[in-house]
Amino acid sequence: MPEQPFTYPEVGATRADTAPAGYHRFRHRRPIGHGRALFDRAADHVLGFGMQRGVGILRHTDTEAARPGTELTVRLGFGPFGFTAPCRVVYVLDEPNRRGFAYGTLPGHPEIGEELFAVEFDPTDDTVYGLVTAFSRPGAWYVRLGGPVVRLIQRWFAHRYLRTLPTSN
Repeated sequence: MPEQPFTYPEVGATRADTAPAGYHRFRHRRPIGHGRALFDRAADHVLGFGMQRGVGILRHTDTEAARPGTELTVRLGFGPFGFTAPCRVVYVLDEPNRRGFAYGTLPGHPEIGEELFAVEFDPTDDTVYGLVTAFSRPGAWYVRLGGPVVRLIQRWFAHRYLRTLPTSN
């Protein structure tokens, strides 16, 4: 069976500091603690889909850890008012001071866009940061109808994702 195409042409654009034209962008970054050991633990958590598992939305993934091409589904919504959203990992960050992955939306996802989940290590002061950044636009009528409320929910999820990360004691 051929691979489903992404629902947007700007695949990989979360690598940039700006969103492609026509998309809403958000970025949430916060310190979670200090030290290389924490960075390594947090990176393992992110790459093992720990953020999605931690907020209870992960339904299925092809691999235990994020790899380019891994397909996953998340369940979004509240109670009976939810939907399954298919995604695919676009790229994996495996840099000395930055690790994580981005996934993009596939047909059937109510939004169109990409989201990056990462941890960053600042070697100047040993601070470890959690990062969630995304660009998106409505892909379904009900998301369009939700307007600003949908963006508030995205930000709420970003805060919840970062709360799943391990912290230093």
